[in-house]
Amino acid sequence: MRNSTIIFEDLVKEAKQCSLCVEHLPYGVNPIFSIGSKAKVVLIGQAPGLIAHQNTKAFSDKSGERLRQWLHIDTTTFYDENKLAIMPMGFCFPGYKNGADAPPRKECAPTWHEKMLHAIQPELVLLVGRYAQQYYLPKYRTLTDAIKNNCDEKFAVLPHPSGRNNRWLAQHPWFETEYLPHVVARLTPLLV
Repeated sequence: MRNSTIIFEDLVKEAKQCSLCVEHLPYGVNPIFSIGSKAKVVLIGQAPGLIAHQNTKAFSDKSGERLRQWLHIDTTTFYDENKLAIMPMGFCFPGYKNGADAPPRKECAPTWHEKMLHAIQPELVLLVGRYAQQYYLPKYRTLTDAIKNNCDEKFAVLPHPSGRNNRWLAQHPWFETEYLPHVVARLTPLLV
């Protein structure tokens, strides 16, 4: 047991020092993820935004508030890495493109995700946003299809909680009234 703990700690330390795509990061390297060896739930988002980059804390903005509200999770539980691991598709803030956050760098997920998921063996993976959904559930053409039709009990799919998705939320009221209660029911017992 002690040996696997050391290996896990080495993996986390190595990922925190990652600089694979430094030349593509206009704001510099700052890997932001939170993962503990006992986490039963992993939240995979897209990439930290500028506020998260500045605070070195994922979802430390309005999107994070909405996400915690959706999931009925208080801030303390959300940031307890041994209850909920947070592992974005891209660990560093990718900068901006066309007035919005740029897509996550493509180096992170293939380099780190499989190793980390294998190390902790989560019972539930929350895929937040299209980038995570496309990577883990590529058989669905759209995020809406993935949310409605995913039958894999290991994954739950959510839209990104950004205000940019208010229109999608307004067009799909079933997401909050019907879908989210099922996700919360699966999630809550795993966070105890």
